[in-house]
Amino acid sequence: MGMWIGRNRKARVTYGFDEIALVPGRVTINPNEVDFGFRLPRKNAKPLELKIPILASAMDGVVDVRFAVEMGRLGGMAVLNLDGLQTRYADPTSVLQEIAEAPREHINALLQKLYQAPVREQLIGERITAVKRARVPVGVSTVPAQASRRAGLVAEAGADCLVVQGTVLTARHISRSYEQLSFEKLCAGLSIPVVAGNCVDYETALELMQTGISGILVGVGPGAACTTRGVLGVGVPQVTATSDVAAARETCLRETGRRVQVITDGGMRVAGDIAKAFAAGADAVMVGSIFAGTTDAAGGGYHWGMATPDPNLPRGTRIKVGRRGTLREVLLGPARVDDGTQNLVGALRSAMGVCGAATLRDFQQTELVIAPAIQNEGKLFQQAQQVGMGT
Repeated sequence: MGMWIGRNRKARVTYGFDEIALVPGRVTINPNEVDFGFRLPRKNAKPLELKIPILASAMDGVVDVRFAVEMGRLGGMAVLNLDGLQTRYADPTSVLQEIAEAPREHINALLQKLYQAPVREQLIGERITAVKRARVPVGVSTVPAQASRRAGLVAEAGADCLVVQGTVLTARHISRSYEQLSFEKLCAGLSIPVVAGNCVDYETALELMQTGISGILVGVGPGAACTTRGVLGVGVPQVTATSDVAAARETCLRETGRRVQVITDGGMRVAGDIAKAFAAGADAVMVGSIFAGTTDAAGGGYHWGMATPDPNLPRGTRIKVGRRGTLREVLLGPARVDDGTQNLVGALRSAMGVCGAATLRDFQQTELVIAPAIQNEGKLFQQAQQVGMGT
């Protein structure tokens, strides 16, 4: 399971999206006839069902009320950040503009200043209610320290899912200064599903799954605007992380009869990466930077990490992603660019069809190969001209 990296020290070889490829199936399927709906279990109720297995990441540069409504209408679900600008400012428009226009050398200090404004609980209910008026699903994300206190509020306001999200989350946390969040109590007291994250290894994922959560987020530091891997040196490439957490899902299913949904969160730049995430074992994906580049996103062509506001150790940065198309074009097409960032749903359908997978569970059994040359083999002219896979 590992290679020697020094005397008495081994390390596993792990893989990201650029290092693997999918093997076509011996039988192919009409892409229009594959089934990739996403179902998140709910207690004593029908599952939360989405037509497409794609969630929008709870980032302030992506999700506001308008974006969440459009995402829901197109068949997916947006997750609103309860610790972000949308719940700190009654009208965050000018704040978002200030972030977009700030000079590069001042952005981290500005973000830390803007996020010092307190979260206003009244705005939490107002934002959820505004999305629900459009009769679409919406998820909300909170830090673990606020999860128990906010759970009743978000459920009463009509949220369809509570995401408890931290840089790294475990079922067991040691602290002498504050009380640990109990996922068992949180799940038992809520009728809406709880999704926990982020996680990248088998044992931790299995312990979290056994607490009663409905879904688990996979990924530490792979996001385009996240610098956790550079600042802390912590993380596991997404293909390996997804595969390990998916293995925990199967163990949990055998032991408890419950199938916890695995959601790969971050690191996907193009549609091919999304297909690889599903083939590695994901039941859904959470996307941030691709959506930040839509005309519907809140950030005006900019994107920044969720951990950026940390006053002591920022672990995110602002990046410019531009505005390259509408959310509808990115999700459903037609694609107007050749780099794999538009018509994500159509690309997923085609990948499943080529690999002979009628359902996502079939797709999770697709043969994978280690392919370090997959991104550049035969792509000399694309790279030289910065088109297609050379962008």
